[in-house]
Amino acid sequence: MKKVVLKNKKEASLKRKHPWVFSGAIARIEGDIDDGDLVAVFSIKQEILGWGHYFDGSISVRMLSFENEKPTENFWLDKITNSFNVRKSIGIISNEKTNCYRLVNGEGDGLPGLIIDIYDKTAVLQCHTVGMYRSVSEIVSSLQEIYKNELNCIYNKSADTIPKSFGIQNNFEIGDFDKTVVLENSCKFQIDVVKGQKTGFFLDQRINRNTLSKYCEGKNVLNAFCYTGGFSVYALRANASLVHSVDASSSAIEQLEENIKINGFEVSEHQSYVSDVLQFLKQEETIYDLIILDPPAYAKSQFKKHKAVQAYKRLNALALNKLQSGGILFTFSCSRVIDPELFYHTIQSAAIEVGKDIKVIEWLSQGPDHPVSIYHSEGKYLKGLVLIVQ
Repeated sequence: MKKVVLKNKKEASLKRKHPWVFSGAIARIEGDIDDGDLVAVFSIKQEILGWGHYFDGSISVRMLSFENEKPTENFWLDKITNSFNVRKSIGIISNEKTNCYRLVNGEGDGLPGLIIDIYDKTAVLQCHTVGMYRSVSEIVSSLQEIYKNELNCIYNKSADTIPKSFGIQNNFEIGDFDKTVVLENSCKFQIDVVKGQKTGFFLDQRINRNTLSKYCEGKNVLNAFCYTGGFSVYALRANASLVHSVDASSSAIEQLEENIKINGFEVSEHQSYVSDVLQFLKQEETIYDLIILDPPAYAKSQFKKHKAVQAYKRLNALALNKLQSGGILFTFSCSRVIDPELFYHTIQSAAIEVGKDIKVIEWLSQGPDHPVSIYHSEGKYLKGLVLIVQ
């Protein structure tokens, strides 16, 4: 048996079902263990605490089970079926208005290191750990059984989320096409699972895109960091008078314009810009009624937290100064190391800098298909505020 034995009094978090074992908590390793191996985790008193995937890094074990017995051959099917049933019970699966959703959300579904997104009849999986990558065949088999072979394509998009030293390449486990049109709250989006960011679309913003709709009628809207235009399409559908979409990626803008077209909107209602958002905010003369700021993660490690905070502050101060009196700002952070309290105080600092009367009218987060384990608060990564400027 390959074993990880914890130091004295380091077992408490696992007994609370927190799924991470940090390297500093380990007293010793027993057996010849490689990255991705399934290991048993023991307390210093030789009490078994569960099973998980090992990796020689800061987070050394990600727990798959807190049971005494080793996971059986039915483990993957049982866990992914449970995730499927959760989505079905909250009305996400078999929804005629929406056929794209997150099926597995890592720690939130008890499968640390695994993401599975469904785009109609296409599944995209991303393994963030070597252990998950080594389990792909079991994961694919489980998907086929759960969906009764209704999936035309399963794409393994793990090359960017596994260390480069492992030489992993993205590949189709089933099928070979890379684009599909999906429905989200009856809006149409063309998804490029091969070339698109993440798995192809930012599904975590679905609820927030719908929330945006109630503020858009008759408004001039700026969608900054627009990617392929999720918020832009919703704003147009909600009868915004004008929508400007800005992103530094020309390929994202091309996809955005296709999404505008397939939803039947007039070109005159929308204008897109390939530009750095900060430069656009500094140079554009338009004063908007509503601005959406959904930047990429400015900080992916604790070492970059301070610079990220300063970047969020500059960005939001610029946006607040671009709003009419009575204007609305939707502002987000997806940086895991920026917790909700720090994000709030960062936006507060931006508000102090611009010197306007600003109120928080809504607090936003990721959608219900991105659940957070009650034992793993780190899983709540998306933070959002809706502000009104007076």
